Amino acid sequence: MDLLKVGFDYKSAPLEIRERYVISEDKLDQAMVQLKRQKSILEDVIISTCNRTEVFAVVDQAHTGRYYIKQFLADWFQVDLSFLSSYLRIAEGDEAVDHLFRVTTGLDSIVLGETQIIGQMKAAFSTAQKQQTTGTIFNELFKRAVTFAKKVHKDTTIGQQAVSVSYAAVELARKIFGDLQKRHVVIHGAGEMGELAAKNMHGSGASDITVVNRTFAKAESLAQTFQGQAKPIEQLQEQLQNADILISSTASDSVVLTRDFMETVQRKRKGRPLFMVDIAVPRDMDPKIGELDDVFLYDIDDLQHVVDENLASRKAAAEGVETMLDDEIAAFNEWVQTLGVVPVISGLRKKALAIQTETMKSIERKMPDLTEREKKVLNKHTKSIINQLLKQPVTQAKELAAADRKEEALQQFIATFGIEDEVNEESERQAEKYSSTNLNEHTPSPATNSLSSP
Repeated sequence: MDLLKVGFDYKSAPLEIRERYVISEDKLDQAMVQLKRQKSILEDVIISTCNRTEVFAVVDQAHTGRYYIKQFLADWFQVDLSFLSSYLRIAEGDEAVDHLFRVTTGLDSIVLGETQIIGQMKAAFSTAQKQQTTGTIFNELFKRAVTFAKKVHKDTTIGQQAVSVSYAAVELARKIFGDLQKRHVVIHGAGEMGELAAKNMHGSGASDITVVNRTFAKAESLAQTFQGQAKPIEQLQEQLQNADILISSTASDSVVLTRDFMETVQRKRKGRPLFMVDIAVPRDMDPKIGELDDVFLYDIDDLQHVVDENLASRKAAAEGVETMLDDEIAAFNEWVQTLGVVPVISGLRKKALAIQTETMKSIERKMPDLTEREKKVLNKHTKSIINQLLKQPVTQAKELAAADRKEEALQQFIATFGIEDEVNEESERQAEKYSSTNLNEHTPSPATNSLSSP
């Protein structure tokens, strides 16, 4: 049994490929089920965003798993496999586990440490569980990955500093004004940068947002998205008289806001501070505006300096996460190794409890006058003896799972306690349980022999 990651991301495929070959959210469940029906696939989870489409799968054999996953993707997107293969990247075993943890924590994102991917990964995993395309391995692995990602973002600074120009503007505004909820924000320009700025302001608590744009229809469309208001360009001066924050990002080739224009505005503001951010290239605002009293003017270079400092801080935090990540992968591998001894431990307990049950029956036959209370006391204490005697053998069995020659050691353990029949029964029961949620026709081998460290 092996673990694979097959797919493409922003590092292996350009945007025109990523946006063309994405599995839409409403089709993701169908894709997972269809993949699960393929030969060799035991479990699967698919993550598909604007930056990546990747299949994570538990397969019976790595080489056949790789083939059927690639063929599935080619069939799903209705594209020639040789064309798609040039963009696909494959990871196996520990490398696949490492990649999953890196993606979930934001270490592998375009924006280092971003948190949106955690929700996307949780949603993909939830969909897979609902469609029963996950099993023992992925139910544990994905829970560990999401839990680890949350811990990283809680205990480190990897996601705490702004690393986009538009969000850096928000962070600066919050330093000056504190709570943005009661601040009037004017967004000058309704293009992509203006939209992103409005989104970040709204997400940071600003509720009084006005969009001013040369094309009024575009201003209206953007304002409605954030329950704001739209104003024609002719009312820009009027809006600035009552604004606390201005973010400008028009597509103009020359200065839009002159010093004279802003002097007129400032006279009517009567000393109230105005936070102005120019994220347009070329600049919308005359740099001399910054000389006016009670004006805080920042341009894209100022913000980029903040972004660079914050990104350096995130990278430093990421170095610490690397050590944490190694420990998580080791812990997961240790858990996987113990799966092979589950039937052994269950078989040992089963035989021990069977002996205890027969002993109780013998006692009751020889002492028919025992009261119900006396029977319960005897049953409780004989079970306690069994549990205490099993502690050391169970610990030893778990340790054998990590031994170099674990199969030979486990077979010797099984022979020593004479539990061959019990172990075989438990192995068959686990295999049946696993295959009952598997849409494939084939059944994995008994657990004592089927699991190797991924």
